[in-house]
Amino acid sequence: MQENGNQRPGGAYDLGGRTVARIGYGAMALERFADDRERGVALLHRARELGVDHLDTADFYGDGVANDVIRRAFGASDEVVVVSKVGAVRVDAPVPLALAQRPEQLREQVHANLRSLGRNRIDVVNLRRADTGPGLIAAGEQLVDLDDQLAEMTAMRDEGLIGGIGLSAVSAEVLERGLAAGIVCVQNAYSLVAREHEALLDLCVRHDVAWVPYFPLGGAFPGLPKVVDEPVAVRIASELRTTPAQLGLAWLLGHAPDVLLIPGTASVDHLAENVAVGDVVLTAEQTAALDGVWERRIADGTANPTWP
Repeated sequence: MQENGNQRPGGAYDLGGRTVARIGYGAMALERFADDRERGVALLHRARELGVDHLDTADFYGDGVANDVIRRAFGASDEVVVVSKVGAVRVDAPVPLALAQRPEQLREQVHANLRSLGRNRIDVVNLRRADTGPGLIAAGEQLVDLDDQLAEMTAMRDEGLIGGIGLSAVSAEVLERGLAAGIVCVQNAYSLVAREHEALLDLCVRHDVAWVPYFPLGGAFPGLPKVVDEPVAVRIASELRTTPAQLGLAWLLGHAPDVLLIPGTASVDHLAENVAVGDVVLTAEQTAALDGVWERRIADGTANPTWP
């Protein structure tokens, strides 16, 4: 693979009006560099050398650590597309994340991201709703109408604070309501072994909306299935001389043309493995076998079709 940043791992797709590699980088792992941020900078520079050109982050990752590392690595340069998210904030509690869904809270979070990233504009900002799991579900004052939220997001886009608007943790019905606002991407939990949101993915494909799965290898919570434990994935990975994790990511790339991956890691070696997923080629027979995993799980009752 070339290391001049010109070759895009996994191919290319549009994200908020910018062409990006289909394999990006999820910045949550940068929390681990709180005490040695230059190591995180080196990791990001290596990712860029390997062709990664979009980063997915949030100000609440490490209480600003992830954004600070990105700022140190790239400043306000447009060398990478930076995607952040709003809708939740870090709190000092046993569960260190709380919903912050009200329009004024969304604006506060955009400004917090701008400060920690050292930018005047964020390329894409995802509205992290709480309509579906895993994780926090909206209740009480945090049950905010989508139209009110998108009005604030659109206003910030018009002001030049953000570029594209994305949605996260939503249903197909919510995306249908939001399409008129010009949604550019959707982030939901989705993997080879957890395909509850297939209808939402189909809707994204029809409307050229990027699909950015989080928890792409399953296993978000104890008891939920993991791709690396799936016998079909283990067998086919062995046939291809790759890892089950790489196979799970490669299946996602092949499953729909609008899929963008954002695997995260604090390891340079693991980073290279993630980028190499773009070179994994599945046969038609292997793809069919992997496609059948979800149907088999539903049939035998191991699909966990609803999140805890």
